[in-house]
Amino acid sequence: MPILEVQHLQKNYKTLVAVADVSFSVEQGSCFGLLGPNGAGKTTTM
Repeated sequence: MPILEVQHLQKNYKTLVAVADVSFSVEQGSCFGLLGPNGAGKTTTM
């Protein structure tokens, strides 16, 4: 059973798409990391 589940997350700043169609789940007891270059939307996603 996931302790965190995200489905089809999207975030826009006016016309700028910051995050598009992000889906993931984190299972209890697992280790999770979100990796990507600067400006990729990691902080916005969390």
